[in-house]
Amino acid sequence: MTDFIYLASQSPRRLQLLEQWGVRCELLLPDDDEGAEALEAVLPGEAPGPYVRRVTALKLTASLARLRRRGLPVAPVLCADTTVALGRRILGKPADAAEARRMLTDLSGQRHRVLTAVAVGRPGTRQDRVWQAVSTSTVHFAELSPARIRRYVATGEPMGKAGAYAIQGRAALWIDHISGSYSGIMGLPAHETAQVLAQAGLRID
Repeated sequence: MTDFIYLASQSPRRLQLLEQWGVRCELLLPDDDEGAEALEAVLPGEAPGPYVRRVTALKLTASLARLRRRGLPVAPVLCADTTVALGRRILGKPADAAEARRMLTDLSGQRHRVLTAVAVGRPGTRQDRVWQAVSTSTVHFAELSPARIRRYVATGEPMGKAGAYAIQGRAALWIDHISGSYSGIMGLPAHETAQVLAQAGLRID
């Protein structure tokens, strides 16, 4: 049993959620030379579900190696990845404002899925132990005018967000229906996170 975990994520939303749930976290962020963004590259023909599970597993493997390399005390390591899927199409983080506008135009008036995978690993002497879960939610956007999309993109909020929007921000004004996990759409599903942390020896309820 441990009383803290390592959070291997640069997302302030994930840290905020964990702290809100009473989980003590230490950040375990990549070194500058790790090329963490390359882990999120989509393979040809890859479907959203396999993609988000694979990327999260890769992040966890890299994070456990980072823990060992830095000689830090052993504790569970949590990683997560969120992707937005319009059908089988994966909408990642927009590279620039033009791509953000295109993504939001495609999502306008449509129903899409938000998949968040969460994985927890505990280093072992012979083999690491890993627990993983996936949350899938659906979100429906109202019709968005080009002017509204331009104003939103100009705020900078879409940058660094899968699907070019943040449900906890101004984009919430456009969402007329969600089904699933609100915190999962933010980037860390509460129920699934509690399950994998409990399996790793840390209860958060």
